[in-house]
Amino acid sequence: MAELARSAGAEVVDRLVQARRRPHAATLIGAGKIEEVRGRAGGLGANLVVFDHDLTPIQQRNLERDLDVKVIDRTQLILDIFARRARTREGQLQVELAQLEYLRPRLTGRGVEMSRLGGGIGTRGPGETKLETDRRRISRRLQHIRAELEKVRQSRARQRSKRAAVPVETVALAGYTNAGKSTLFNALTSAGVIESRRLFATLDPTLRGLTLPSRGRVLLSDTVGFIRRLPTTLVEAFRATLEEVCQAALILHVVDVASPHRRDQIRQVEKVLDEIGARDKPRLLALNKIDLLEAAERKVRTEAEKSAWPQSDVVAVSALTGEGLPDLLQALDRSRALESVSEARFRFPLRDGAQVSFLHDHAQVLETRYTPHAVEVSALVRDSVRRRLQAFLDRGS
Repeated sequence: MAELARSAGAEVVDRLVQARRRPHAATLIGAGKIEEVRGRAGGLGANLVVFDHDLTPIQQRNLERDLDVKVIDRTQLILDIFARRARTREGQLQVELAQLEYLRPRLTGRGVEMSRLGGGIGTRGPGETKLETDRRRISRRLQHIRAELEKVRQSRARQRSKRAAVPVETVALAGYTNAGKSTLFNALTSAGVIESRRLFATLDPTLRGLTLPSRGRVLLSDTVGFIRRLPTTLVEAFRATLEEVCQAALILHVVDVASPHRRDQIRQVEKVLDEIGARDKPRLLALNKIDLLEAAERKVRTEAEKSAWPQSDVVAVSALTGEGLPDLLQALDRSRALESVSEARFRFPLRDGAQVSFLHDHAQVLETRYTPHAVEVSALVRDSVRRRLQAFLDRGS
């Protein structure tokens, strides 16, 4: 929660924890705790109180009245961060959709900041009229944004169908926010995506080509980071972006292996992947930030994650230093989710230099031998390349 607040530009000056049998209906925390929070906030000069819990509209209104400072909840804080980070038109539309969905039930009782008359005898009529006007305006805006995002979905579907016509598969990066996805994406593709320790530094999806050791090519897709208790409105709003994950042949799940909370973070990411319909997608686990660990601890944690996730390939890497990246590329090459790679031996006539050049461009050449009548080449090739050069395969290859 403190990391979220700092990512939004706030300075954290204090924190309080309360254990209750059940939330207080009117204020969530009760009268006694309100007095404590008001005293601490006043003494420290705090002008904002953030609750790591969703507040009802009535609770938020009562808390702002009793504490005499601005009060926001976890969802509102995350929405603010998303609004700051969105750069593309698509990202901005998705954030606005989530914000309006959050705001709509909270219009009642917002008082002077919403330019409505206060409650009471003789004022209720005009106030309710303004409230209904606000609601209608928001409803119309929501319809417009949904229509625009539907166009985005259709455009993405057309782009995917064009990509499907070319034998290039997609690998989607997914992971907890601040796990190092963008740093890894840049290390593999030199894409220049923003790298930052701030949560949700990257919201807008990016696609780049990646050449594997076998000379096969895949598309690597960077996506929004996940977090514990990601608001439902955001999952829904970013569904157009997250569809890239659902359509990928393989999910490259990036994990901050140096984090003491990595297991919980992995579970949270898997939970969101389930929600968007990517439960059955093959996984490759990239244990990132091994440069932050001593050699012995690095080995212990890597082996522990391999035991915990036997259904996935696991590779330890450092996107910052480049350590382990060749192993990661080899693991991608070996993945059964992508087009398979095997060794083959070809025999080309000396006059057919174009086919030899094609093989060098699209395969990992292991050995080349020249004879008086032919060029013999051994290489690791993908199935599509093998099929294209079928006529030149050596007998028994």
